[in-house]
Amino acid sequence: MLGQDVVSTAQAAGHESTALSRAELDVTDFAAVKRAVSAATPDVVINCAAWTDVDGAESSSEAADAVNGPGAGNVARAATAAGAWTIHVSSDYVFDGFRREPYVESDEPRPLSAYGRSKLAGELEVALEAPASHTIVRSSWLFGAGGRCFPATILRLAAERDELTVVDDQVGCPTFTGHLARALTALATQPSLGLVHVAGAGWCSWFDFAREVVSSAGLECEIKPGRTADLERPAARPLYSVLGTERPSEAPKLPDWREGLAEYLAAGVSAV
Repeated sequence: MLGQDVVSTAQAAGHESTALSRAELDVTDFAAVKRAVSAATPDVVINCAAWTDVDGAESSSEAADAVNGPGAGNVARAATAAGAWTIHVSSDYVFDGFRREPYVESDEPRPLSAYGRSKLAGELEVALEAPASHTIVRSSWLFGAGGRCFPATILRLAAERDELTVVDDQVGCPTFTGHLARALTALATQPSLGLVHVAGAGWCSWFDFAREVVSSAGLECEIKPGRTADLERPAARPLYSVLGTERPSEAPKLPDWREGLAEYLAAGVSAV
């Protein structure tokens, strides 16, 4: 989802790019990663590869760790060996969500889930393998036209049902991958920043997000508020994971998440 938008954005900006899918390159295989990066002779490597199944990571933690932890390190290590620097995408789920003000870069991560722990491990791997040549971008609640995402699911369910219950006690920053891709492409032309938070402006609950999706799509479906505890999901989620930044002059500023939703819907995406 994010990778496709990064490719199209980079090409539109006039950059020469090499894009490899999961089928073409397994990031857990360092030898393969090193060969691929060396052959591409890049100036910068943007790593969009990730295990993103939050609940699945609880039962398949070794697989999630391999991709999100050492896999991220492999990409950074190969980039460093090729004389390139690394942009790595991380997650708001590295935080526990126990506070009620935006998390900034210096706040201590305390992940609640196997997925969150694997993403934090990836940050540490990237910093270790590319100590002077990396930018780690924490973002949150990604949605876009290139894959399964929350708005697509809501569109499908709202077309099938008269009412939906969506949790209103998880709060975060929905981020349109088209907007994040532009920020990542811009960061590729700047000096490495270390760690920076980049997410859609504004914040909402999943309940708020679902209501905006249904309203914007002109669907007749009542959205009712629910509680996370009632879902009994395998992985714990941070109840508050709004991302802020203490680097306002350096961090790219994304449009409001509602603008991202409008662009997403304007693209004529299909519900999944």
